Amino acid sequence: MPEVKTLSDALSLEVISRYPSKGKRRTPLLFIHGAFTAAWVWSDHFLDWFAERGWPVHAISLRGHGGSEGHEMLGQWGIDHYVADVMQVIDEIGEAPVLIGHSMGGFVVQKCLTQAEFPAAVLMCSVPPKGLLASSLSMIWSHPDLMGSLSQLMTGGPVDIDSLKDALFAQPASMTDLQRYLMLSQMESQRAIWDMTMFNLINPERLKPVPKLIIGAELDHIIPANQVRDTAETYGVEPVIFPGMGHGLMLERDWEHVADVLNDWLVAVVPDAPKAKKVG
Repeated sequence: MPEVKTLSDALSLEVISRYPSKGKRRTPLLFIHGAFTAAWVWSDHFLDWFAERGWPVHAISLRGHGGSEGHEMLGQWGIDHYVADVMQVIDEIGEAPVLIGHSMGGFVVQKCLTQAEFPAAVLMCSVPPKGLLASSLSMIWSHPDLMGSLSQLMTGGPVDIDSLKDALFAQPASMTDLQRYLMLSQMESQRAIWDMTMFNLINPERLKPVPKLIIGAELDHIIPANQVRDTAETYGVEPVIFPGMGHGLMLERDWEHVADVLNDWLVAVVPDAPKAKKVG
């Protein structure tokens, strides 16, 4: 399956794109990563999987992340900059995609929904519209070591593999994968974190009324399942909470179960969704 890895001319943003091998043009999917990561989090499993099922798929690395430019100015970037990145990539795609955001990316998706209408939106273990304060306090109380590791990572300090596993995984993960993910992890903008904590929160009433799927994980230490339920209640939808899984749903051993649920929902709500077919 073809893979295209390019830099946006306007903002020098890394975009990883994969396309169905055949079939008519469909609504594209745009995946938006969370803090400390980049487009690579979608590359192991989700991009090929959804392309094989007929979806054109794209994953952005927000400025200062992955292969995008702006690392040297990371501390200056806030959530509104990340929203501008997503809107720029949408312009380049040439049509409104389904937005799929994980963690911080889910917060960015909510902000994008205040600016334009989209076919649908998916929030995966998303930062709630009320922000990070509740989850931060919960983590300080229940997992202080993890909170300390994330604080170290945000400022470029060393983080060990056990902390990475605790942050992302509830299921078994190979040492090879954990070492690779640790090497790919990076600093995050403190300005963006503060935006999501108190300075640039979301007014849910401003979001366009598009179909929303809200997903969480039972054993997520970063965005606990109860906060995912609160987000779903805010938007008047039923959440899907995956048992026995952690924050990194797209990387967990049972990632395909998550992908199946997401795909079934997309087929139901997106008018030109590919017809369901067995793959593999």
